Amino acid sequence: MADAGRQGAAAPVEVYTDGACKGNPGPGGWGALLRWGPHEKELRGGEPGTTNNRMELMAVIQALEALTRPSRVVVHVDSRYVQDGVERWMPRWKRNGWQTRERKPVKNRDLWERLDRALARHQVSWRWIKGHSGHPENERADRLANRGVPK
Repeated sequence: MADAGRQGAAAPVEVYTDGACKGNPGPGGWGALLRWGPHEKELRGGEPGTTNNRMELMAVIQALEALTRPSRVVVHVDSRYVQDGVERWMPRWKRNGWQTRERKPVKNRDLWERLDRALARHQVSWRWIKGHSGHPENERADRLANRGVPK
């Protein structure tokens, strides 16, 4: 994906992400499929003790951090937590010093801040996909996430 930024106004990088957790909390994994024209890259990883929300966030973070140049990106997620977090909640959290409307610390702040930094490098738009609905790329991201769960 090193050349993704060179395409300029051409096709964006399409990113499909998912997280998985065996127990919540428990061992979890994340997966991402990046597609730019005919080029594809699969990413996956996991942690022994985590939550599903952390893995959903990590999938998007890892995908955006894998892009070596600023790019136009369309991120496809099945997590309302991630999409709503970025599009609706994060601006207010940042204004409020990473506190919720109730003045409580934002959960997973470390990952939200890391995602915020990754988003700043790219032009990102968001698309929601219903999980486990047969969408081929979402199912592929789900398989990657499950393969990332530590044994």
